[in-house]
Amino acid sequence: MLTFIQETTEVLDSSSEEKTLSIYKLIMDGGLGGQIIIAILFVLLAVSLYIYFERFFAIKAAAKVDKNFMNQIKDYVSNGKLESADALCKSTSSPTARLIGKGISRIGKPLEDINTAIENAGKLEVYQLEKNVSVIATIAGAAPMIGFLGTVIGMIVAIHEIANSGGQIDIKMLSDGLYTAMTTTVAGLIVGIIAYISYNHIVVRTDKVMYQMEAKSVEFLDLLNEPV
Repeated sequence: MLTFIQETTEVLDSSSEEKTLSIYKLIMDGGLGGQIIIAILFVLLAVSLYIYFERFFAIKAAAKVDKNFMNQIKDYVSNGKLESADALCKSTSSPTARLIGKGISRIGKPLEDINTAIENAGKLEVYQLEKNVSVIATIAGAAPMIGFLGTVIGMIVAIHEIANSGGQIDIKMLSDGLYTAMTTTVAGLIVGIIAYISYNHIVVRTDKVMYQMEAKSVEFLDLLNEPV
């Protein structure tokens, strides 16, 4: 009976130790190679989150356009007040306003030239909106591979320990390599998933602003096509 109680106590003690195993301890037990890989992944995560939030707020600001903006532009252009229309565009900080301003500055030239000017300005605006977004896409693809690199390093360490054990395999000897293999894989996948979701969200919001610019540009060109 006493033996059974002792065994039960040992099992409970071991299970309690497993429950208190922290992420920090997993990283620290993963060896130098695992710690370097985790540090690299942490830096990549910080970079991707910084770019995501910076672009998110920039695109959010770019998407804000006064509902009366186009109505005012129509009134100014219809009444020949091009200077007032141009001043309105310059005072409105948005990609749409800059596109319309570029078109207003070309009024008097052939409609094809105005359209080309607006398209070129639109490309520059899209480039500004997508600035550094490709870095997030790169991190989304590279992070899992870096984690897998840590897995390979961990397995090499484990195999090295087995080779040097002289036939007497001790789980504790293999723990560093196994910890490295598992923790780096999980960390790489987490960073990759976060970066992938962030990238796609930014792309969707950028596309929304692009469609908005295109719609306003077409509306402006239709205004110029209206008979006097």
